[in-house]
Amino acid sequence: MTTPAREPWNPYAVLAFALLMPGAGHVAVGQPQRGFGFAFFSLLLALVSWHTTTPEHSFIGRSAAGLFVWAISIPDAYRLARMKYELWRKNRR
Repeated sequence: MTTPAREPWNPYAVLAFALLMPGAGHVAVGQPQRGFGFAFFSLLLALVSWHTTTPEHSFIGRSAAGLFVWAISIPDAYRLARMKYELWRKNRR
């Protein structure tokens, strides 16, 4: 007898986590290595762009590369959560 799979995170909750911190949505979905990768490269690229721009640029401009990676991670975490949730829902029937 197999045990029923536990209900995965709601995709909207994962989306909220992904919006709060880079990689947090991936950790919630169960892919901590991927989340760590996004968090690491967000920070690394933010630091690189910070040090390669001048103080006249805004905070957003100075950390644009890291924010770009963070922005890419948000729909990725949501997509993974949605796929996992839909597969769970389909197999529950």
